[in-house]
Amino acid sequence: MGHPKKQRRQYEKPSHPWQKERIDEEKVITKKYGLKNKKDIWRLSTSLSKYKRQAKKLSALETKQAQLETKQLFDKLKSYGLIAEESYDAVLSMDLSNLMERRLQTMLVTKKLARTVSQARQMITHNHVSIDGKTITSPSHLVKVSQEDLLGFNDKSNFKDENHSERFIEKEVAEIKEELEKTKPVKDAPAEIKEEITEKPVEKKTEEVKE
Repeated sequence: MGHPKKQRRQYEKPSHPWQKERIDEEKVITKKYGLKNKKDIWRLSTSLSKYKRQAKKLSALETKQAQLETKQLFDKLKSYGLIAEESYDAVLSMDLSNLMERRLQTMLVTKKLARTVSQARQMITHNHVSIDGKTITSPSHLVKVSQEDLLGFNDKSNFKDENHSERFIEKEVAEIKEELEKTKPVKDAPAEIKEEITEKPVEKKTEEVKE
């Protein structure tokens, strides 16, 4: 049984350590979400498996206790924005990316408070980020839907200033896009900007040639 104060592992490791397909997928996820190591993936994968196992178990029961636990499960998942409707199918169709997108580190980039996931992680671990006035130091903290508007920087953080040089500035991005349209070909533009650059200048040139 062990000592009651001993910290126990809160996640399940993969059944086999050397699976190329799984390892390649984990590398992509680690890079995309700026994870420190694969433990974050295993923790969320374990949580996802628990939710799905619970949903399967409850779907086969019709007792009052089962109905109560079902409501609690749906309410919890909806509070984190993981499901849009209260149904077992919605729970079973969840995947790892749904949970990854709710991590505090990812939410900072989504809310345009950080430029990259790496910068977001640094902000969190250096005590710059807070939710409703409470400083959060865990990048893997799951943000509820009701907390999204309360997400920001604490009063002692220099990042609270919107004009801080390291803050994500909407105006800056717009200026970069405009400059790229004038000076650089579309193929050299970043992926997120490339999609928004129109092909109108190219169309004009082709029309002139035809004339």
